[in-house]
Amino acid sequence: MLKAILIIACLILAAVFIWVEKKEHYILAVILKGLASLCFVLLGFQTGDGSRLARMIVAGLMVGAIADVLLNLRYVFRKKGQLAFLIGILVFMTGHILYICALWPLTRGKLVAVLAAILCTGALMALILPRITAKPAFKIFGIFYIGAIVLMNCVAASNVILHPGPFTGVFMTGAVLFLISDIVLILNTFGPKQRFPLRITNLMLYYIGQIFIAMSLMCIQF
Repeated sequence: MLKAILIIACLILAAVFIWVEKKEHYILAVILKGLASLCFVLLGFQTGDGSRLARMIVAGLMVGAIADVLLNLRYVFRKKGQLAFLIGILVFMTGHILYICALWPLTRGKLVAVLAAILCTGALMALILPRITAKPAFKIFGIFYIGAIVLMNCVAASNVILHPGPFTGVFMTGAVLFLISDIVLILNTFGPKQRFPLRITNLMLYYIGQIFIAMSLMCIQF
């Protein structure tokens, strides 16, 4: 019952946060966003079994929650907006690395996963870069960020293939949603025009993705 309450609360808070942000009440929006993220962190604690794998994934969820708040601080502190955004992305990348570290011991085809990540990152950046206008520093940083989340997805995909089961499948679903969310975020933030429907898509995919990652801990069978 508590897990269901946390999932519902996360989605409701996320929806209210989006509405409040649209109204440009940015301080309240940061608070609501933090509360929504706290829900998926608590969900991770509720579903984890205390194993190293679970602890690493919960740490990734916690880092993601911190990054959520940092990203939205760019609207509160306009003069430091770019710095807040970069720090938030850096913290998010740390979360991806924690997820990778969690899954890495399970991964047999490590070299294949890394090579696939390099190829997929190159292909994605070839599609994204011509569609955005950003400073060179943002573009360079973006390559490393996308590389990290793509590697997380490739490692997750490798585990789905080599260790098919509920945990790997649910985690992979969350990872894919997270990746799509980030692609939408980049295109909408640095594209020619920011569109509110894309902002909704970005955020809801993100929260659902993190919920799936947290729920994957219920399915650990190793």
